[in-house]
Amino acid sequence: MGFAVLLVSLLILCQAPYHVFGINTVWAILTVAIMFEHTVGATLKRGFNRAFGTIVSGILAIAIAQLALSTGRIAEPIVIGVSIFIVGVVTSFMKLLPSFVPYEAGFRVIIFTYGLIIVSGYRLGNPIRTALDRLYSIAIGGIIAVAVNVFIFPIWAGEQLHKELVDNFNSVADALEECVKKYLEDDGSEHQEFSKTVMDEFPDEPAYRKCRSILNSSAKLETLGISAKWEPPHGRFRHFFYPWLEYVKVGAVLRYCAYQVTALHGILHSEIQAPHNLRIMFRKEIQKATSDATELIRELGKDICNMKRNLKTSLLKMVHSSTERLQRAITIQSYLLTSANEPCDNSSKLSHAISSTFSDLSNQMVKPDNKCIEQNYNPPSRPNYATIELQRESYHEMMRRQSRSRLYSWPLREVDAFENEGGSSSDFIPRMQELSTAALSLATFTSLLVEFVARLDHLVEAVENLSKMAKFKQEAL
Repeated sequence: MGFAVLLVSLLILCQAPYHVFGINTVWAILTVAIMFEHTVGATLKRGFNRAFGTIVSGILAIAIAQLALSTGRIAEPIVIGVSIFIVGVVTSFMKLLPSFVPYEAGFRVIIFTYGLIIVSGYRLGNPIRTALDRLYSIAIGGIIAVAVNVFIFPIWAGEQLHKELVDNFNSVADALEECVKKYLEDDGSEHQEFSKTVMDEFPDEPAYRKCRSILNSSAKLETLGISAKWEPPHGRFRHFFYPWLEYVKVGAVLRYCAYQVTALHGILHSEIQAPHNLRIMFRKEIQKATSDATELIRELGKDICNMKRNLKTSLLKMVHSSTERLQRAITIQSYLLTSANEPCDNSSKLSHAISSTFSDLSNQMVKPDNKCIEQNYNPPSRPNYATIELQRESYHEMMRRQSRSRLYSWPLREVDAFENEGGSSSDFIPRMQELSTAALSLATFTSLLVEFVARLDHLVEAVENLSKMAKFKQEAL
């Protein structure tokens, strides 16, 4: 910007240009200060608003000045004053309309340029010559600002948007890995105070701090996307009407994934924690699901960085498979999440689950008459295993009928499909016991991890749409 202002200032410092344009050259310096922005796209956008406002205000000033001159010397200042009021009111209300918000700077230019031109023209006595001289000066300033911004060390908004989105992919993957690793390795021996950790902004978690910045990046990405629309083809983006707003959509979907990482981070630093020995029971499944998810995210970011189109069907299936194994492990070993703390083997736990389940079901049934109970009640001398097996099967049938329309897990799977999938899951009896609060922390952590994987489907779809619209190079299989 300093170099552009210096070039414009030479019009005043040198004698020959000053004799041609006179003091109106100051408008060129003002134009450079208004138009010049950090990126090329933002400068072109500002230049359009400046040109639009200047042309409209110049035409209005010339027309109103001619009208005022025809009314006589007494009515001329009144007409000019009323016209300034009307132009100010109309432009102030028009820039508030949603469809004109992108051109707010142009309406501001109309207000002050119209006022300056028509007032100075009234005092100088030649409004048409004044308006034309200032239009020439503004055009010279705009041309110099655009030329310096485009040809001397240009900063392209499209390049910045592209790089910012790729960095966001890597930040989300790193934050997820960091969060899961700390959750599985934390045994509670070095648990710091939460207030102190928050005040220090998690100094030992650099990846999470980068991921947290993604949550507030929507305005930045949208600004870069709008600015990039004004830029001509350049660098690797060599065709017109490049879909820059698709980058913003991908960033929005990725931001929703970052919300899940933030929720996982909240459980990591919560006051109520699951026991460490309970976490390591599911360490293998959690690590596998996390590694597959982060690999998929990094591959998507790599494809955008290299501008290559590659279907991620195999990676996505791998992520789904590892997530289903995590859900199955939680379901089969859900007795570990109950509030019972007595150490017992699996067989005793299962038998206790069966007895407690059927006792609860019997209490919910309609109670028969007391006489019928006395007539039919025969206390057994030994447990009837055939009756228990029959009750167990009837319980499964009842649960299958009641839950026919409910989804059991993610991806979308019916209860029947889950139970018929394998023999290990069919041996499981759902328990009606109260879950411990500490163990629910682990269940919440795994459910948030599953939800994160579910949102990856939308992320893959958004990246695929971007690769199609941006015409990424198809990678050979």
